[in-house]
Amino acid sequence: MVSGGTYGTEDIVHGAGYGRAILILLLTPLLWSLPTAFMIGELSSALPYEGGYYAWVRRAMGNFWGFQEAWLSLVASIFDMAIYPTLFVAYLTRMFPWFQEGHRGWWVALAVVVACALLNIAGVKVVSLTSLWLFAALSAPFAVIVLMAPFKLGALANAVTKPTTSTVDILGGLLICMWNYMGWDNASTIATEVERPQRTYPRAMLVAVCIVAATYVLPFAAMWMTGLKPTAWETGSWADIATLVGGPLLRIGVVLGGLMSAFGMFNALVMSYSRLPLAMAQDGMLPGIFAKLQKRSRAPWVAIIALAIGWAMCLGLGFARLVTIDILLYGVSLMLEFMALAVLRFREPNLKRPFRVPGGLFPSPSG
Repeated sequence: MVSGGTYGTEDIVHGAGYGRAILILLLTPLLWSLPTAFMIGELSSALPYEGGYYAWVRRAMGNFWGFQEAWLSLVASIFDMAIYPTLFVAYLTRMFPWFQEGHRGWWVALAVVVACALLNIAGVKVVSLTSLWLFAALSAPFAVIVLMAPFKLGALANAVTKPTTSTVDILGGLLICMWNYMGWDNASTIATEVERPQRTYPRAMLVAVCIVAATYVLPFAAMWMTGLKPTAWETGSWADIATLVGGPLLRIGVVLGGLMSAFGMFNALVMSYSRLPLAMAQDGMLPGIFAKLQKRSRAPWVAIIALAIGWAMCLGLGFARLVTIDILLYGVSLMLEFMALAVLRFREPNLKRPFRVPGGLFPSPSG
C-alpha cells in the first residue's frame, strides 16, 4: 500500500474541488511516483547497502552530501511518521467524539507511537499491510461506496454535514496528493529479484500505479455524482460520508479500516526508518550508541527510542502541516538522489546495474 491508501485523501477534494482533484490524482503518479520508483530501482539494485539513499549519495558525491542526505531523510521521516498516529486519531474521533476533548487525542496518538516502538524492539511480527487480503479488506468500504453512490445521484447536494475546520487550498491538496503517492521506493528494492527486470519491473510499476490511482479516483468520482459539496471534505470525513451513502455499518467499516491502515503503516515503517540512524552510527556520523542492537530481535533499540521521542514531539502539528513539512524535506533529499543517479552514470558507467532506468547517460526525471 502506498502511504495512507485511500485514507487521508479527503483534503485533496477540499482544496482543489472534484475535477481538479481527480486530475491531480491521475497526473501525480506519472510525474512523481514512477520516476522515483525507477531511480531507486536502479540505485538499490546496483548498490544494495544498509542505509540506502544515504549510502548512494555518499558514494556518488562524497561524505558532505551523504551527510546532508542522511539528515534530510532522517528529519523528513520524523514528520512523516507523526502523520500516521494523527490519522489514527482523526478516524477514531469520527466514531468516538469523546477523544476530541482536551488532550485525549494526543494521548491516543502517543499510545500508538509507544506501542509500535515496543513491538518492533521486541521483534513481534504484525501482519504486513502489503498482504493482498488485508489490502482488499481496507479497500472494501470504498468499493461499497463506489457501488452505492450512483443510487444517490444528486441526492446529497443539500446534505447537512459536520462543519469542517480544514484550511487546505489547491497547493495543500497537491502536497497531500504527493504524500499519498509516496512509498514506491519500498517496491523498487525488489527490482533485482524479478525475472528480466529491465522489461518486467517498469510494466509492474505501471500496473501498480493504475491500481493505486483507481483506488483513489473512483471513490471521489462516485461521490461527485451525488452532488456532495467539496467543502464537506476534511481529514477523517470519509467516515461521515460513508454514513450518508451506506448508513452506520459502512461508517464502522471505514473507521476500522482507517485505524488498521494508520496503525499498520506506522508499525511497518518503524524498523525501516530506524535503519538510517543505525547506518549513520556505523559510519561514525552519529554516536555509536545508536548502533546498539537488542540481543534477541536484533532491532536497533536506541535508534527506535530516539526516533519515537521525535515522532511524539511532532504529534500536535496537525495533518496538513505535517504533510507540507514532510514533502518539502523529502523533495530536497529526493533531488540529491536523482543527482547521485546521474553522477554514478558518469563516474561509474561499468557498475553492474541489474535494472537500469531507460534513457541515456543523464536520464530525465520521467525516465
